[in-house]
Amino acid sequence: QVQLVESGGDLVQAGGSLRLSCAASGSIASIVVMGWYRQIPGKQRELVATITSGGSTNYVDSVKGRFTISRDNAKNTVYLQMNSLKPEDRAVYYCYVILYQIGATIPRSFWGQGTQVTVSS
Repeated sequence: QVQLVESGGDLVQAGGSLRLSCAASGSIASIVVMGWYRQIPGKQRELVATITSGGSTNYVDSVKGRFTISRDNAKNTVYLQMNSLKPEDRAVYYCYVILYQIGATIPRSFWGQGTQVTVSS
């Protein structure tokens, strides 16, 4: 089994910063991609940022220049540093991982439980 444990969500004023963390544990052979999605009630889940095992990153346009994704491969942990937060960044943020479990030949995806980010204006 694989577990994803997220932390870091909070209430912050517009212009402030937060750092989200997501640690993966369990039967993990290797992690291919780690990332963050977010969801506002009534809307579809939206990709925020991803990072590959090699360190290549991808961001949705609305967060470019403000958010930075990084990972610690030794700890199987991904981070999302969010600066200059705006009220429209308010959402539940979900960690997303594609990985190979031990003994598996096909990768699987896993989701975290979500962490709430609230930005007050």
